[in-house]
Amino acid sequence: MFDKFKKKDDDAGGEMVEEKPQDYQSESESEKESETRETPKESVNSDLGIGALKDKRARLDEAIDYVGLMIKNLKDKRTALEKEVEDESVDIKNLKEKLVKVSQYIDEERSGLQNLTRKRQQVETEADEVGNMINELRNKLSGIDKVVDDEGSIIKRFKENRPNSDSL
Repeated sequence: MFDKFKKKDDDAGGEMVEEKPQDYQSESESEKESETRETPKESVNSDLGIGALKDKRARLDEAIDYVGLMIKNLKDKRTALEKEVEDESVDIKNLKEKLVKVSQYIDEERSGLQNLTRKRQQVETEADEVGNMINELRNKLSGIDKVVDDEGSIIKRFKENRPNSDSL
């Protein structure tokens, strides 16, 4: 991952060697010639490896910036994931609440159906009782009707058997 920031540090073997950054390799020949005509102060700096140290520092700054950018991207991704997890958590809580309400509704309906079944059975029992009462009353009425018919027959026979009052 950091290979692009790795230069010739491993190859140098700890020696201080002046390195030119990649950006300067594409310079024209006239610029290269002007670098060879350095002042004595610049020559001393390059002999001490200060230029190489500055290049390394610049590369390290770039690497630090790159790592900082990576950290920022990771934080952004983590924040986005946290938001997604929170959204999913809210959705799941809402779904759970809905399922609890559905479960309560089902329980209420089941209880209502059981009550309805009980009431229907009571009504059927009462209807059977009413039917039995009707049959009993019908039997009583039939008995009364039979008595009335019997009495009517007796009266009719009595009338038929009695001497006519006209004939007297």
